[in-house]
Amino acid sequence: MDAQLADVEAGKRFYGELFGWTFEEALGSSVWALLDDEPVASLAPKVDGRMPTVWTVSFATPDAAALGRRIAEAGGQVVMAPFPVGDLGTAALAADPQGAVFGLWQAGSHPGFGRRHEPNTFVWVELYTRDTAAANTFYGALFHEALFGAGAEPDFGRADVADVFPVEMPPHFVTHFRVADLDDAVGAVQRLGGRVQVPPFETSYGRVAVVTDNQGASFAVLQR
Repeated sequence: MDAQLADVEAGKRFYGELFGWTFEEALGSSVWALLDDEPVASLAPKVDGRMPTVWTVSFATPDAAALGRRIAEAGGQVVMAPFPVGDLGTAALAADPQGAVFGLWQAGSHPGFGRRHEPNTFVWVELYTRDTAAANTFYGALFHEALFGAGAEPDFGRADVADVFPVEMPPHFVTHFRVADLDDAVGAVQRLGGRVQVPPFETSYGRVAVVTDNQGASFAVLQR
């Protein structure tokens, strides 16, 4: 997953303080976010100021072009066709039939997360959608083995957008980071210049708050 930010240096200060991440140069002006020297995310500069300031989760695939075709056939859209990212892999950007945007990642030398499901790393992504049955059909068909296969570790859910957000909020993904203490994490977000978008609430997978960083990128913190 990666954050598209107007100011990567400000992002390093915010997330470094919040999660204890360190950083090293990646490709171009992007940086790896590391926890104990293992990659947990990346921060990248927005190439166009009109682009949203967001966290984007990418689903692993052995063939981004083939998956893109299946997405289009299922009523979704390929927003950005597959393109090489040096020798790291091939990336693409897609949207589901309701408009929720997600990435695709065909690994080269970079397989993805070095650590996850631990404090201060990725733990969950929730799709907030207007039609949960349609989402089940779309994502189940695309990613059945990854989501439901033997030994799969759950880290993806979906809910009605109106359960948490105002009814006019468009469908979207919210990336969740695990924290040891939710209240402490929310306090740190506010102290660092971020804000609370949705106050703490209970879910089937833990206690969650949706927040934004000091540049407006939304994410969630989760205490399991």
